[in-house]
Amino acid sequence: MSIDSYGLVTTTDSHEAQRAFENAVFGLAAHRPNTAAGLQKVLLADPDHVPSHALKGFANLILARSELLPTTKTALADARKALAKKKGGSTDERTLVEALEAATRGWFRHAADMLEDGFETRPATFLPFKLSHALRFMAGDQAGMLAASSRAALRLDPASKAAGFILGCHAFSLEEHGRYDEALRVGRRAVALQPDDAWGLHAVSHVFEMRGDTRPGIDWLENSRSTWSRCNNFSFHMAWHLGLLHLEGGDHERVLQIYDDEVRPQPTDDFRDMANAVSLLWRLEQSGVHVGERWAQLAEVAHGRRRDTTLVFAALHNLAAMVAAGDHRGVRELVSEIDFKAWGKGDQARVAAEIGVPMARILAGLDAPADRQSIDRMVANLPKIGGSNAQRDFFVLALAKAVGKGGDGATVSRIGRIRQRLKADDQLFQSIERSVGMRLSA
Repeated sequence: MSIDSYGLVTTTDSHEAQRAFENAVFGLAAHRPNTAAGLQKVLLADPDHVPSHALKGFANLILARSELLPTTKTALADARKALAKKKGGSTDERTLVEALEAATRGWFRHAADMLEDGFETRPATFLPFKLSHALRFMAGDQAGMLAASSRAALRLDPASKAAGFILGCHAFSLEEHGRYDEALRVGRRAVALQPDDAWGLHAVSHVFEMRGDTRPGIDWLENSRSTWSRCNNFSFHMAWHLGLLHLEGGDHERVLQIYDDEVRPQPTDDFRDMANAVSLLWRLEQSGVHVGERWAQLAEVAHGRRRDTTLVFAALHNLAAMVAAGDHRGVRELVSEIDFKAWGKGDQARVAAEIGVPMARILAGLDAPADRQSIDRMVANLPKIGGSNAQRDFFVLALAKAVGKGGDGATVSRIGRIRQRLKADDQLFQSIERSVGMRLSA
């Protein structure tokens, strides 16, 4: 048995594998593009390195692509074989593998519970902590994220390699609960301890966005560009935040430049990249900006994933792209797939039933009166869809826009009041409210 520098007990006896694994975990923490290559190095040195097989499985699972489920299952099978060869492995290794099995079956929250329960006495052990944080983020479990990060922060050794990364996650959890002063303080401390903590940088940028502190937010992101620009596609998301801040500042030309050069520099179909692009283009259009042919490229990607409802959050962004481009056949197919998803099992089936189906119908312009009557409940339940408050704000705005088209100013105002509990009033929501007023006075 050996303990890596992030506190995980493993059964490897290869120093080379241990070093390579620690580098891979650092890559995961810092959102670097070399994590997969790092895991390959580990498995070359120790083909039965249990945590590497488990991490490979989680990494594919978190991409939320239906075609990667077989790869995730293969990684799980390889991890189980490695456990057998290591005579059952360590307790830490068994916990990782058991949690991966639960997540592979679609039970993200249960998998996160297993990771936290398995490391109850060592909540600041970084890899299980980070995986649990990611699973709860995708499952929309804000309360669970904050509970876990609070436990880890209390037991944290400030001198540990993981200290800054864990505090960055804690700052984000605080921000998602609207505890902005604490989030700002903890996030700044996280980055001071670990300058490579892109998630901590990200948490602080969220605070500026939600408070409407446009200029300080732009300065924060520009001054930290040397860090987040070295990330994997997480750099696209950081640029998205920069674009949102410039949009609120009214600099539409700068936003289009950021979109082309940094938010959508590659035509990927990663759901996170699509979410960035779709929500920013939609906001630009609602702000009266002509976006040219940019929707066509997004709609083409979305059409290719019109039958994938692995993650409802992703499916709804794909739906919005096809709606914007007028892909009526693709829209009908994806709405039908989300309907079907709601009859299944697992966390995402419940999300589809409670949020996905009515939201899809409203985005597609197919909403019935019953859907309209549940608007307030939908806004309140939106966290269940996963992502951050800033990301889900796209759906809040889209709902307000859809309701406003029918001239229901009272409901738009209620949505605005709910929204203001977390986000400062902004120009885009004000323009939606004005458009309702103009319809009513016409």
